[in-house]
Amino acid sequence: MKLDVLFTPAGLTLAEVQGRTVFVIDILRATTSMCAALSNGARAILPVASTEEALKLAQTLASDDVRLAGERNCRRIEGFHLGNSPLEMTESAVRGRTLILGTTNGTKALLACQGAAAVHPTCAGNLGLAAEKARETLEQDGAVLVVCAGRDNAFSLDDAYAAGRFVDAALDGSVKRRGLNDAALASLDLVRRYGERWEPPLRRSRAGRELIRLGFADDVADAARLDAYPVLPTFHDRRVTLAAVPV
Repeated sequence: MKLDVLFTPAGLTLAEVQGRTVFVIDILRATTSMCAALSNGARAILPVASTEEALKLAQTLASDDVRLAGERNCRRIEGFHLGNSPLEMTESAVRGRTLILGTTNGTKALLACQGAAAVHPTCAGNLGLAAEKARETLEQDGAVLVVCAGRDNAFSLDDAYAAGRFVDAALDGSVKRRGLNDAALASLDLVRRYGERWEPPLRRSRAGRELIRLGFADDVADAARLDAYPVLPTFHDRRVTLAAVPV
């Protein structure tokens, strides 16, 4: 078994992701927003790296069903229909629509994982299904990679804690640690430090503190809701859609 965690996607190469199943975490807020949107009926999400790319793609698609979504410095991009808040991804706003989403860290982390065998956006909101998929992958292929979006290519407490919760769930509570890299072991130590309540580490992280200061405390609380958005997104051909989940 090989289960690696990366605290940022900085320097991630095609060779490191090629052929692997990757779980990408940006709990505050991109992967939480993606899960919320798909849970509420969005057709697809197209992650982009910049505002300019988002505008160009929207012009190319030229469809009434396309909605621009995203943030810069935590706030909705001027002229966009939606920000990067899971609470904005309501059924009335997203059902049947394709979202073009650009965020400071999360969408760039997803794009860095192109070429992997499978890529799944992951957060507290879909932890159960994502961990189940990871267990299945470990049994079949023996290898899983977890990529945290981090913050400006640096460590972030919120994503690292979420990675620890994910690793613990993927291992199904096993105390065996063989096959885990140092970052995976460190993420599990964060879980031991903060326990099972999601909100304290999210609120104490730099991202959480900034969101709260800017008036987005409800987003932090929403991101702390375990299995609130029980979907398994998959990123393929530059589109995030719902993966087929066996009934």
